[in-house]
Amino acid sequence: MKQAILLVLSFILFTNTGFAGNKDKQKEGQATAKEIHWMTLDDVQVAMKEQPKKVWIDVYTGWCGWCKRMDQTTFQNPNVIQYMNEHFYAVKLDAEQKTDIRFLGKMYHADPTKRTHPFAEELLKGQMSYPTSVVLQENFQMPQAIPGYQDVKTIEMILKYFGEAAYKTTPWATFSENFKSEW
Repeated sequence: MKQAILLVLSFILFTNTGFAGNKDKQKEGQATAKEIHWMTLDDVQVAMKEQPKKVWIDVYTGWCGWCKRMDQTTFQNPNVIQYMNEHFYAVKLDAEQKTDIRFLGKMYHADPTKRTHPFAEELLKGQMSYPTSVVLQENFQMPQAIPGYQDVKTIEMILKYFGEAAYKTTPWATFSENFKSEW
């Protein structure tokens, strides 16, 4: 009897270990399709030289509950992931980071006496609110700050407005009024 129980337990342990290994391999192979490819500002500046794209900057803080919720919900949606990876370079920017940032040849020095990083302040024009998404054009111009938590339906509209360059010909009010969600 003991041998039979030991045999069954060994089989279960061996089987579960084998499946777990396969799942890990699947995750590694599908990582780019299952998550947003977050880049550093340095990486984006290099990538823009080879293939210009719009830039999506997620400005957050470590204590922001809505930022965490957006990470756990909106940024986990497969449609958001696919669209973001195809049309944007995505950057996460901790507005309270304590390291210096060099962007477009300008150095932004973290000030240990201030809570907010000077680059975040400049990007958000002093209107500090978290989360805030910032869209930059292919030439890093025309920063458009979009404050607040964005659910999937709202972010779809925003992504497509900028990703498909509708902003060049259509006012936001008209675009949002006529927008039909596909996600």
